[in-house]
Amino acid sequence: MPTSLIILAVLAVLLVIVLIKTAVVVPNQQAFVVERLGKFRTVLYAGFHLLIPFLDLVAYRRSLKEQVLDVPKQTCITRDNVSVDIDGVLYLQVVNPEKSAYGISDFLTGSVQLAQTALRSAIGKLELDRTFEERHTINQEVIAALDAATTPWGIKVLRYEIRDIAPPASVMQAMEKQMRAEREKRAVIAQSEGEMQSQINRAEGAKAAAIAESEGRMQALMNQARGEASLIETVARATSEGIRLVAGQMQAPGGVQAANLRVAESWIQQFGAVAKESTTLIIPQDLADLSGIVAGLTRVIRQAPAESAADPSAPSGEPSAAQAASASPARSAGRNAASTSVGGFTFPSD
Repeated sequence: MPTSLIILAVLAVLLVIVLIKTAVVVPNQQAFVVERLGKFRTVLYAGFHLLIPFLDLVAYRRSLKEQVLDVPKQTCITRDNVSVDIDGVLYLQVVNPEKSAYGISDFLTGSVQLAQTALRSAIGKLELDRTFEERHTINQEVIAALDAATTPWGIKVLRYEIRDIAPPASVMQAMEKQMRAEREKRAVIAQSEGEMQSQINRAEGAKAAAIAESEGRMQALMNQARGEASLIETVARATSEGIRLVAGQMQAPGGVQAANLRVAESWIQQFGAVAKESTTLIIPQDLADLSGIVAGLTRVIRQAPAESAADPSAPSGEPSAAQAASASPARSAGRNAASTSVGGFTFPSD
């Protein structure tokens, strides 16, 4: 009885082992490389599979997910012989489990080493200043080199990113000084451009103010000229109207005598004003003959009505040349004509 139990137990264990070796469940995003008697047979993907016990063996297990590898920091020399420490991150994915199993012993380590080699080659082509500006170019160059080298391994390099670029301390100090000098240069240039623009604005403002002031003065002079012209025109019209009224009154009875009296009064007033204002006075030779002076001043007034009646087409108060010539003998004879006394003065009669 014990012997039979032992045999049953052994058979049960063998059955379990056979089941384990025969039934295989592959998880999602996984791939199993199966060998039969040491030779590649097939690749099992996600799902339930049956194998031949003791003949088929799962030799390699590969993940089909995207894998992230840390590329260790390394020292690279730029084109201008400056040493910089650079590290990065590599993203890759297994696309062919068979090649990843038999193409290389360790595709992860090989990918990292190849990434470091490609990075050193890319950095050696650039100067230090460009390494900070050409990160995208460096990344693309490393990806192209890795993708070409890892194709036989069944690996697809998806991305490579530079994580940090660390120049030496002395280079960092020199770069900081250069950046500080560049910033100060830009500040001085900006200040000078601001001052230049300010001077231009002030000059344009002064120019506009001068133009506005000159236009204002010109408009003021034009207004003043218009006012003076209007004043002269008004005075001329008033004078013309006064002359016309005097001419009309001269034709009335007693008009000439009244004009003589007015001329005499004006002459006396003006002569008295001259005598008061000046210490030196020139007295006319015929001052005693006041009636002769008044007669000479009013002779034109006496001729105005007659000349206006003789030439109606001529303007009032402006005798023609022929009338002036014909009136000369009459004026000479008028000096000896009879005179009349008005207000204590003797005037020539009409």
